[in-house]
Amino acid sequence: MKTKIFNMLNLGALCLFGILCASCSDDDVTGDPAKDWAGTSTFFTPTDETGFGTYYTPAIGRCGDPMPFYDQKTGEFKVLYLQEYINNMAYRFHPIWGVSTTDGCNYQSLGEILPVGANDYQQDAALGTGCCYYNEQDALYYIYYTGHNTNCTYTEVVMRATSPDFQTWTRDELWQLNGPDFGYSATDFRDPQIFVAEDGLYHMVITTRPVSGGDPKFAEFKSNDMKTWEHVGQFNMVWDRMLECPDIFKMGDYWYLVYSESYKASWSRKVKYMMATSWDALKACFNDPGANWPKDGKEGILDSRGFYAGKTASNGTDRYIWGWCPFRSGADIHEMNTNVGAGDGNEPNWSGALVCHKIIQHADGTLTIGEVPAMASKYNQQQSLNVMASNGYSNGTLSGDDAYVLYNRLGTHNHISLTVKTSNNWDKFGISLVRGTDSKKYYTMVFNPENENWRKVNFEQEGEEGKGFIEGIDSYGFSRPDDNIYKIDIYTDNSVMVMYVNDNVCYTNRIYGIQKNCWSINNYGGSVTVSDVKVSLY
Repeated sequence: MKTKIFNMLNLGALCLFGILCASCSDDDVTGDPAKDWAGTSTFFTPTDETGFGTYYTPAIGRCGDPMPFYDQKTGEFKVLYLQEYINNMAYRFHPIWGVSTTDGCNYQSLGEILPVGANDYQQDAALGTGCCYYNEQDALYYIYYTGHNTNCTYTEVVMRATSPDFQTWTRDELWQLNGPDFGYSATDFRDPQIFVAEDGLYHMVITTRPVSGGDPKFAEFKSNDMKTWEHVGQFNMVWDRMLECPDIFKMGDYWYLVYSESYKASWSRKVKYMMATSWDALKACFNDPGANWPKDGKEGILDSRGFYAGKTASNGTDRYIWGWCPFRSGADIHEMNTNVGAGDGNEPNWSGALVCHKIIQHADGTLTIGEVPAMASKYNQQQSLNVMASNGYSNGTLSGDDAYVLYNRLGTHNHISLTVKTSNNWDKFGISLVRGTDSKKYYTMVFNPENENWRKVNFEQEGEEGKGFIEGIDSYGFSRPDDNIYKIDIYTDNSVMVMYVNDNVCYTNRIYGIQKNCWSINNYGGSVTVSDVKVSLY
């Protein structure tokens, strides 16, 4: 009870702090461009709000790996996540916190769900990814999670806690799964995910390695009551790559395994999926991944390098995927925007903002991710659109190299929508943010023709002092639209940006300085036609 009261007091203090901080605005900061937001177009250095509402970020700390599920008892999604603080304790870190949502873009904090262990030698001193499930047999909520502690015999084990009401949780001190008991690693044995397979039983998939070493594997267990688990066996991952945060579900006639390729600069570090017509066939796909990629031309890649640890949940009608967009470090906006990690051999920072997309299933079973339907209605305050500067622009057409049209300042939360039609199969265009008429550096999503039929969205720092392609964020490849028409929707919440194109492209990124700066549409040779340009705020 003392722990519960202490946590509630802390939560109240955090909420009050968030309210106080969120009341501050960039209008209070000195050095803004003459306070004339409508009439000026010079570069401004804004600051992020303390907490984000659409791409949820707590007032203090950041969101780590999400664990979403749909609570049929309350009719809402609950998204548990690992709470990351700037200064974590040495052994006790990543308590499980949670938010609830009905639409994937408005959230209510649930506070701390499961605290870290009481001391440095408790097996779950630190908590790792898992899943939540409601068991109708005993009317209990279950959280299966990773207990992580380098002070213990087993660094990682699978543990569980239960609750009758999702408020009071009890750790099961008498139960845990230890990898070496089944021939698996004591160091890598994490991220349990539960689903109901074709046999009607609960199945659990765990990310691990053989105890003797070698390529990583998925371990599989089954249960008829969600309490007692029987080891079924193992199946491969993608070659030597550790695949984290597995998520398994059936949608229509197909089975899917969504996974995140873990941190290593030489890998793509993206959220991907495999698909098949049965659970056994799905596992067999990993015996020869190269031959069994989804037939989407993308090797099952769902988003950019700016979206990680994606896991899904369905309300029976729609399925959504939640992941996190990493924060970046640096002395100023420009350093943060280029410090994505891979350029110096390091990976992007861990944790950030909670980002939600809708899963789109196509007729052939392949998946893409698209806009959460409630987003458009949330961003419903239409902004006036004014041209602040241009080159090679006339009546909606951009012609020639270095052509652009610069529009007036954005707000803090923006929805940009537009349609671009290219004149041929090779035209190159881009959309720039953090741009002003005096900017020597700004940031562009460039739609680059790799060949006549294949496009890549590249993240580039442009301007006379820009470095060009920012290698660490990686690119997103996709097929050129047959009609050369690109319907583009961009949503921003402070420094988090998500771009959707034709229900075929999702590109999540962190770009500092978007708010209260101008933006542009650019052309690089040839000509493109721009239409239906709109900006809405909330």
